[in-house]
Amino acid sequence: MSGIVHSVNISSGGVPKSPIDSAHVSEEGVEGDFNRFRDGNRGGDPDRAVCIFSIERIESLKEEGHPIEVGSTGENLTIRGVEWGSLKVGAILEIGDTSLELSEPCAPCSKIGGSFLERRFARVDHNQEFGWSRWLARVLREGTVSVGDSVDIVFTGKD
Repeated sequence: MSGIVHSVNISSGGVPKSPIDSAHVSEEGVEGDFNRFRDGNRGGDPDRAVCIFSIERIESLKEEGHPIEVGSTGENLTIRGVEWGSLKVGAILEIGDTSLELSEPCAPCSKIGGSFLERRFARVDHNQEFGWSRWLARVLREGTVSVGDSVDIVFTGKD
């Protein structure tokens, strides 16, 4: 299964994250992006270095009437062409020069509420809406990710 990078997104704090052409991705996260798991009160969590979401899911949510946009839910990488509902913990994605391993579905919080009708951010809660969550990933190999880079799933994850 493969796709492409639709958008690379960063922010100096909070949401929305704004698109850029490319960024260096390290074990600490996406260069230029404030990461509350790295820079905030959690003391750095390498399992949460990068947040990834699907442009197809964003487009479907927009069709439902949600005011969601690319980067408005805090994702660093927005990708196209990956069967989102098939992703699992442990899946390894080769993106640009990097290698990322999905560590966990990203639990939604009230900070992304403005992206949803009536602030119903649970719409992307993995436990309530399987296959609709953003994903958090650890960095296995550092490198640069650019818009248009291929996204290849080289290991599908744990059953």
